[in-house]
Amino acid sequence: MLKAKVEIRLKRGVVDPEGKNIAKALHLLNFNEVKETRVSKIVEILLDIDDKDKARQRLDEMCRKLLANPVINDYSIEIEDVND
Repeated sequence: MLKAKVEIRLKRGVVDPEGKNIAKALHLLNFNEVKETRVSKIVEILLDIDDKDKARQRLDEMCRKLLANPVINDYSIEIEDVND
């Protein structure tokens, strides 16, 4: 069994309104050293697959079909073994 973490984030150049609001709030709280904030989300997926290459292929397919919008999102995939 494998556990995957898929990080989905907006591509550089795509406006991140949530990130901008967080930066504004941090400045209001006197964290003036903050130059920029960007928000991403992490999806954890437990897979009943033992082959990491096959898992990466399936996860990439999941991202392209559902989890990420290829026009505005980039994503990265981390896979680790899970001990039953």
